[in-house]
Amino acid sequence: MLNGKLNIAGFISGGGTTWENVLRGCKNGHLSHVNPALVIASRPDAGGIEKARRMRLPEENIVVIVRKNFDSPHAYGEAILHECRMRGVDLIVQCGFIPVMPANVIAAYRSMIFNQHPGPLDQAWLGFGGKGMYGLAVHHAVLYFAQRVGRPFETEATVHRVTEEVDGGVVLGMRRVKIKKDDDAQKLAARVLPHEHNLVIETLLQFSEFGGPQEIHRSEPLIRAGEEGLLEEAKAAGIATFPKG
Repeated sequence: MLNGKLNIAGFISGGGTTWENVLRGCKNGHLSHVNPALVIASRPDAGGIEKARRMRLPEENIVVIVRKNFDSPHAYGEAILHECRMRGVDLIVQCGFIPVMPANVIAAYRSMIFNQHPGPLDQAWLGFGGKGMYGLAVHHAVLYFAQRVGRPFETEATVHRVTEEVDGGVVLGMRRVKIKKDDDAQKLAARVLPHEHNLVIETLLQFSEFGGPQEIHRSEPLIRAGEEGLLEEAKAAGIATFPKG
């Protein structure tokens, strides 16, 4: 931490609404112990770049690093680490970042990197994460599962530690969201997203002022015995319906 503030880097791929909320929280004093030191976009047309500029993030701290420009995940990670080290980044926040985070970045920030997710996760058993599970694909999968499982089922907004396994890190925060009869993926996404934003802010507060958030471990499995096949079917349906999230 520099001058008592946690230096953070936000990683974006799209509109960057979560990162915009973080910047707003830093400016209005809600995140008074957080310094937004860097934003890394995975593509040059990410809408979040312009939002970062409007929020007065210095131009030299807005960086685009495109995965396909590197011949290996390690080289990609070294480029990311170079930018983080130059600015003394303490913590990385993945704000809708699509590329798989390189292993060398995860190793360098082992307990200081987290991501948001629009659906329920369960590291001890099974959840709505993994390859292809992002954006509207997650919400479609949750609705598919909820409509067929034969028991009450709610969705969740979550934040979790980043590990080498996609969406495999322990959950640091969650907010349950009820599913409505007329929900589709878009409607559910609109209700879940504000909870994702709030969780990111709350998690940053925990890291910057209270030494870090408490890990969450379920006492009961998210997916019960005999429901594993339906979960896989639901996730496949989500990815097939929304292959680009």
